[in-house]
Amino acid sequence: FPLRLFPLREHGMNWRAKPLTWQEIQAFKKSKEVMQRFIRAYQLMLRFYGITLINEETGELQRAENWAERFQNLNRFSHNNLRITRILKCLGEMGYEHYQVHLVKFFLTETLVKETLPNVKRSALDYFLFTIRNKRKRRELVHYAWQHFKPRGSFVWGPHEKLLKFR
Repeated sequence: FPLRLFPLREHGMNWRAKPLTWQEIQAFKKSKEVMQRFIRAYQLMLRFYGITLINEETGELQRAENWAERFQNLNRFSHNNLRITRILKCLGEMGYEHYQVHLVKFFLTETLVKETLPNVKRSALDYFLFTIRNKRKRRELVHYAWQHFKPRGSFVWGPHEKLLKFR
């Protein structure tokens, strides 16, 4: 079976790649070498997308020097959105939920605030947001998206009355 860079416990687009088992994920998490390779693979993909991991502890991100060129690629080719969703899900599986939060917030900021990735906006809202496992963090990100979404009345990713009261 072919190995995946970001394996999941579900089938993906490659029908030959078998899903991971819970036991395999636990074994990966116990291996320092596997987890270091995982972070290197994550950094490699981030660089491809024009993003830099600036803090391995927190998962904090920023635009890479080549961000403008790489963002053109992200805007042009929507298949990248499937890969990003897969990476986000895998981050959650591997215990890097805090990395998920930073990556989703990065895309929400670039799509809704800076408006540099208009063609990624729907995926960020429809898919990226809902890969976040931590319910509180997911709510915070939905609120953040709602605050920056235009027109706010067309926001469909959370109930407006709850978003108005969110603390």
